[in-house]
Amino acid sequence: MISPVTGRSPLRLLALASATALLGLTAGCAGTKAKKDVAYVARDVDTLYAAAKERLDKGDAKQSAALFDEVERQHPYSPWARRAQLMSAFSYYAARDYAKSVQSAQRFLSIHPGNKDAPYAYYLVALCYYEQISDVTRDQKITQQALTALTEVIRRYPNTTYAIDARLKLDLVNDHLAGKEMEIGRFYQRSGKWLASALRFRTVIDKYQSTSHTPEALYRLVESYLVLGLPEQAQKSAAVLGANYPGNEWYERAYSLMNKKAPGTTAS
Repeated sequence: MISPVTGRSPLRLLALASATALLGLTAGCAGTKAKKDVAYVARDVDTLYAAAKERLDKGDAKQSAALFDEVERQHPYSPWARRAQLMSAFSYYAARDYAKSVQSAQRFLSIHPGNKDAPYAYYLVALCYYEQISDVTRDQKITQQALTALTEVIRRYPNTTYAIDARLKLDLVNDHLAGKEMEIGRFYQRSGKWLASALRFRTVIDKYQSTSHTPEALYRLVESYLVLGLPEQAQKSAAVLGANYPGNEWYERAYSLMNKKAPGTTAS
C-alpha cells in the first residue's frame, strides 16, 4: 500500500525511519544550526514544503519535522498544511521523538478524522507506543497504550496492510503483558503469597491463553493450589496442561508434582 502523502509504501517509510535512527547521536551538535534553519522567515508554501522534504530525504528528520511545522504555521489554510501535519508526525517518529510524533498524528486526526490518510496516522501512533515498550521488569503503561492503539488500528481498518502488521505486533504485546504477570506471580510465590500468585497465573490463562507463557502459568497454578491445600483445583489445572500441551516440559513437571504431593489424584 503506497502512502498518498509521500508516494512511498509503509515499509519504505519504516526503512527511512531506521536510517535516521543514528541522527540522535549528533543532535546536540546541531542545535544552534537547527534554530537558524527554522527561524521565522516568510517563504512561499512550495519552497518551504520542498525544503522540509529535502531534509527528510537526506535523513535529517528532526530538521524536517520543524520545517513541516513551519509550513502549517505560515500557511495554515493551504492544501499543503494538511500534508505537512502528517509529514511532521512521521518526521518526529523518524527522529525518535515519540511524544511529538503522537501529538502531531493525533492533532491531524482531530482536524481530519475522515481523511484518506487517517489509517496511517492511527498506525503511526501505535508504532510510537510499540517502539517504547520496556522489559517486563519495568512499568507497563506504554505497553498498555500500544495494545490500545494497535487494537484501534485493527478495529477501524481491518482490511489494510496496517491492520496486518498491527495483528503481528499485537501478539508480541500480549506475550509481553503475560510475561509481566508471570514475573509478578513468581515473585509472590517466592514471598509465600500463594493466593496472590494464583490470581496472577489465572490472569495469564484467562487473558493471554494464546501466548507462550500459558504452559508455565498452568504449572505454577498447580504449585500454588497444592500449597493452598486445593488438590482438586491443582488436578484440574494439571489436566488442562496435559490436554493442551502433552509433550511439554511443564506438563512433565506437573505430573511429577501431582504424584508426589497428591498421589490420590492424577494429572492426566
